[in-house]
Amino acid sequence: MPYQSTSLTHAKLVAAMFMWGGTWIAGRVVAQELAAPLAVPAIRFMIAGLALAGFALATEGRIPRPQTASEWSAVTGLALTGIFLYALCFFYGLKHVTAGRGALVVALTPVLVALGAWFSGQERMTTLKLTGIVVATLGCLTVIGNGNPVALVQGEVGVGEWLILGCALCWTAYTFIGRKATKTLSALTATLWASLLGAGMIGLAALALGGTEFAAWSWRIWASIMFLAIGGTALAFTWFSDGVRRIGAAKASIFVNLVPVFAVLQAAVLLDERLGLPVIGGGLLVIAGVWLTTQVSEHGATPHSARIHNAIDKEASHARLQ
Repeated sequence: MPYQSTSLTHAKLVAAMFMWGGTWIAGRVVAQELAAPLAVPAIRFMIAGLALAGFALATEGRIPRPQTASEWSAVTGLALTGIFLYALCFFYGLKHVTAGRGALVVALTPVLVALGAWFSGQERMTTLKLTGIVVATLGCLTVIGNGNPVALVQGEVGVGEWLILGCALCWTAYTFIGRKATKTLSALTATLWASLLGAGMIGLAALALGGTEFAAWSWRIWASIMFLAIGGTALAFTWFSDGVRRIGAAKASIFVNLVPVFAVLQAAVLLDERLGLPVIGGGLLVIAGVWLTTQVSEHGATPHSARIHNAIDKEASHARLQ
């Protein structure tokens, strides 16, 4: 493995987080321009699935696939939760919620994963972890309520906020299904087929709902697709994978807390979004709470993408995604 300084590794991780923050901007642009935006994620995940298939061919000489009904069921669960339902919540949620607020809500996901692990008996609860969960939840309620932390219980939260919260729940479910799936499947196989199946599900929904008049799409939509596929998927995941290999999944995952920060900053510059101080304060509470939670539960808080790419790197005998 060629030598690479820690500073360069950190810089690439920051750049990856910057691009993941940018996916919220691209999603907001698509959601605002298209009445039915599902064709965009269908194209994105089809490209991702084909890219992973090409990677498998180049490194293993074949395209691996699930062998049993249980494995196919797990992969279908990944496609349903982390790709199809997530895309529905993401793009339709961004029709009503600004990109910055949406990213701050979804930043709560590691806390939901930690809670799920506790309820299922996979991890124990500690005082510090519980403190982090309470702090992050309070911050998330403040962001959802647009500065009012009790808006949810007062019934003042709109459909957009519920859909964005659905993103966090979908990704939490995807994480736990992914843990089960990768007990018998390689992470590469699980992700490849989840991407292709998810793209098919989204594609069918897109055909039913409309929005597939590709010739009528503006340059902003095509630019968003290219960014989502190349920047937000290929480059960001590759650099995150490289960071996981060089400094470890736990340390690399800490950088994920930068994603909502970058999303808010980019939304302010590119979309002229302005969040109020209470919302920004709530977002800082989310990030602080997630940091506390993940510090005491690195295994539970490690994003599934970290395990995916760590496994891909191992299976490919240190081959590099380019």
